[in-house]
Amino acid sequence: MTEQRRNDKKLEPWRDPRAEPYIRFENVTKRFGDFTAVNNVSLKIYRGEIFCLLGGSGCGKSTLLRMMAGFESVSGGNIFLDGQDMADIPPYERPVNMMFQSYALFPHMTVEKNVAFGLEQEKLSQSEIASRVSDMLEIVQLGQFAARKPHQLSGGQRQRVALARSLVKRPKLLLLDEPLGALDKKLREHTQFELINIQEQLGVTFIVVTHDQEEAMTLASRIGVMNRGEIVQVGTPTEIYEFPTSKFVADFIGSVNMFEGVLIEDLPDHGRIQSNELGGVVYVDHGISAAPGAVVWAAIRPEKINILRTPPPDVRENCVRGVVKEIAYMGDVSTYLVKIDTDKIVRVTLPNIERLSDDERILWDETVYLTWHSSSPIVISQ
Repeated sequence: MTEQRRNDKKLEPWRDPRAEPYIRFENVTKRFGDFTAVNNVSLKIYRGEIFCLLGGSGCGKSTLLRMMAGFESVSGGNIFLDGQDMADIPPYERPVNMMFQSYALFPHMTVEKNVAFGLEQEKLSQSEIASRVSDMLEIVQLGQFAARKPHQLSGGQRQRVALARSLVKRPKLLLLDEPLGALDKKLREHTQFELINIQEQLGVTFIVVTHDQEEAMTLASRIGVMNRGEIVQVGTPTEIYEFPTSKFVADFIGSVNMFEGVLIEDLPDHGRIQSNELGGVVYVDHGISAAPGAVVWAAIRPEKINILRTPPPDVRENCVRGVVKEIAYMGDVSTYLVKIDTDKIVRVTLPNIERLSDDERILWDETVYLTWHSSSPIVISQ
């Protein structure tokens, strides 16, 4: 799903106050004895979205998904799908399918038989089954593998068989629990885009549970970040990354340098933060909406920091001196860990656009100056 598609207003119903949500979680809670796995979650998901629930292990994301599927009861609150309360509807009667990380394919059956299995349980006619299976295998580009068995397929192909089997019953909603977790990195990256294309062809609403930030950023129309049973922020991938609303989200999504400080100036078009951790002033080109003297944090992504060998002339803010302590060459980028004068380590990521000679490269133990644009810091008050 390209950023251009994400920004198409037709595909952003959550910005339309007249749009009706397709799925509603209203004050949903799940308790296991004294432990609260999901705590008072309210969430709206719209038709045709790929919505990702993102969080670490034990945050409650899989429990929320299982309650949607009907595999776990709800301790409190309500879940609605297309206006219908799911409370008294058993899992097998819900217009929902769930795809698990293990894929759960039948090893003794062919691809075609695996995909047809659910339809055969519904006693559809053979002609209807054959037609729907054939169409679905073409959509997932496995038509030529219909007669093969799972052990004769690659990991990515098995994933697509599981997806076809989940979608062939034409559910209103597909739930995917860590769907790409069993694939290696390169195959996972390729399969992400295949998954987006299939979802766009069929128009089925997806809810995806994942702990993988890159996977969520690639797949999602919107992301719900979970922590300790609560959804702490909902937004598009760009909003979550560029405008986190808390230290937790800023630190959880990607890498970030966090500088605690005190707000010393807040005007409509700019603000200043005095940070002892930084050993200087952070200047931002927008208002901060906090009282002078308030404790805030300036969060700066590593890729938004520049490294210079000489100090920029006439710059006293958004500039700090340090010594390079570690360098990691990653191919497309290089990461630098720089110890600034306050002894804090700052992480910097630079793209390897050119092949540099030894004289041009930044080296270990070299004194450098870090600078950043006034639009780069994210100011967080919680």
